Amino acid sequence: MKSLICVIGVLVATLGPALPVAAQSAGKAPDRAHMARALESAMAPGEGQKRLNPLIGTFNVTMKTWVTPEGPPIESTAASVNTWVLGGRYVQMMLNGDAPNDPFSGTGYIAYDNVTKTYQAAWMDTGSTGITMYTGKLDTSGKSALMKGAIPNALTGKPSPVELRMTIQPDGSHLTELWGQGKGAKMVKLMELQYTKVK
Repeated sequence: MKSLICVIGVLVATLGPALPVAAQSAGKAPDRAHMARALESAMAPGEGQKRLNPLIGTFNVTMKTWVTPEGPPIESTAASVNTWVLGGRYVQMMLNGDAPNDPFSGTGYIAYDNVTKTYQAAWMDTGSTGITMYTGKLDTSGKSALMKGAIPNALTGKPSPVELRMTIQPDGSHLTELWGQGKGAKMVKLMELQYTKVK
């Protein structure tokens, strides 16, 4: 707690000179106590993070990848260990598996941003050299999520929309689907990962 108070103190001292300008544009007097409370709220894990608790654990993963929307998927298996990191602020996912003819590994993070009130995900794996970022919402039940992002098209270099769709079971097992833009504006399923909780 002391370290949090110190950090807030440093931020207030650092950002303090900007307060009069921001306050003048908002028509209000600067309030350092209010700023400290806002910064503490932005940094402290809370209910938004707790809704991600079901994703914590060790999972067996069945993966399906569609090379073409019409063709059969390529199937493979993996294991994922999901843990809280940085003081319960981010869920870290470490996935390792065997794709046909080549091992497959991925690392992802899911978080709730207290300021924007949105869920965010970052994913990187051995199938690319870029980090894909997603932003979206969990429904009120906490059982499903839809997060959107964009990845560069390997042929054109232009951004192409993608969607991360997640369905969460009460025991923490969950289905993650990656959808991308097919012909025209139609979204097609590119990948499916069924996470079955082991412990």
